[in-house]
Amino acid sequence: MTPTTVRRWAWIHKWSSLVCTVFMLLLCLTGLPLIYHHEIGHLLGNDVQAPAMAPDAPRADLDQVIAAGRTLYPGKIAMYLSQEADEPNIWNLTLGDHPADENFTPMAIDARTAKVLAQTSFDDTFIGVMFHLHVDLYAGLWGKLFLGLMGLLLIVAIVSGTVLYAPFMRKLEFGTVRRERAPRLKWLDLHNMLGVVTLVWALVVGATGMINTWADLLLKYWQATEMAAMVAPYKGLPVPTRLASMEQAMGRALAAEPGMKIGFVAFPGTAFSSPHHYAIFLRGTEALTSRLYKPVLVDAQTGQITDRRDLPWYLTALLISQPLHFGDYGGAWMQFLWAMLDIATIIVLGSGLYLWLKRGKNAAAPGQTGEGAAANPGASAVLDTPAPEITEAAPAYARRGEAR
Repeated sequence: MTPTTVRRWAWIHKWSSLVCTVFMLLLCLTGLPLIYHHEIGHLLGNDVQAPAMAPDAPRADLDQVIAAGRTLYPGKIAMYLSQEADEPNIWNLTLGDHPADENFTPMAIDARTAKVLAQTSFDDTFIGVMFHLHVDLYAGLWGKLFLGLMGLLLIVAIVSGTVLYAPFMRKLEFGTVRRERAPRLKWLDLHNMLGVVTLVWALVVGATGMINTWADLLLKYWQATEMAAMVAPYKGLPVPTRLASMEQAMGRALAAEPGMKIGFVAFPGTAFSSPHHYAIFLRGTEALTSRLYKPVLVDAQTGQITDRRDLPWYLTALLISQPLHFGDYGGAWMQFLWAMLDIATIIVLGSGLYLWLKRGKNAAAPGQTGEGAAANPGASAVLDTPAPEITEAAPAYARRGEAR
């Protein structure tokens, strides 16, 4: 590359990195415990466990499960009912004063005895705090979109850093860390080496994280298009005053989609349903299909299925991106790999900040403007703008070394 091209790429890399690095550090630090959220929740005693019973113990009627929760809060209505893929013996019930209540009351109910096991509060737990800092900075949709922008800048920084890394390694072996040189140069080599090692992972996590920040917008679009078409025949009809049996509605949905399991149920009037329907979201049983949902709409008054269809491609892409982002689909070894790569990325980001903060102390040594300047006329301009992400203005360092 010409000196002018190097300077342009270094400028892109520097500013995209400087803007996003602090927020990327926050996301990496909060994302690390989220990789082990089940284990940490269990260690801190925040996870609810169902009591041991015979494997063939009969399951309670779903209407009894819902009634058990409403008995504690007679004035509230059911909003959502869900079940974790790895915990089939617990139903998670959400109650509220109205279908859009943001101050909802969650609880865990034994799926076999219909007894309330605990009234959970995810937001008040350590994992809940990490989750909100990682997902939306406690700022709702605008927080998600802001973090999505930071993810886009991360991708720009990775691409520009990769472009700069190629000429930097022209005279060095891959992964070289020059330990005998000054501390700042050693950190630069470590920064570059770890940046390239984590390149693909950082691109995948950055891209999927950016996609995840669009979740609310994609869901709103789906509700305004697909869901609106599914409930269009009910437009203008009076809201039902008496709801059909959830046990029967669930049975019909499962019979219509054999081989699928319950993901969650949205009750009438909630964001994922309509005032006239139970929206039963089923999921598959395989590693991939367990992440994908299929909505089945059931008339809340008659208990009959009115529509069912696959999710559109953009929601499928969103759902597939989530396990890729958190690395929670491949067992303990996948979690360990994700954690190690996350730690390596924290070192890359931290070393990038160190290199930037130390730039003012990297005064030019005698003789830099002689033979070295002749070898690379643009070196001094690039060296004055070291970048804090993936690689610095490395070609200048490499060429200065050649000149010497």
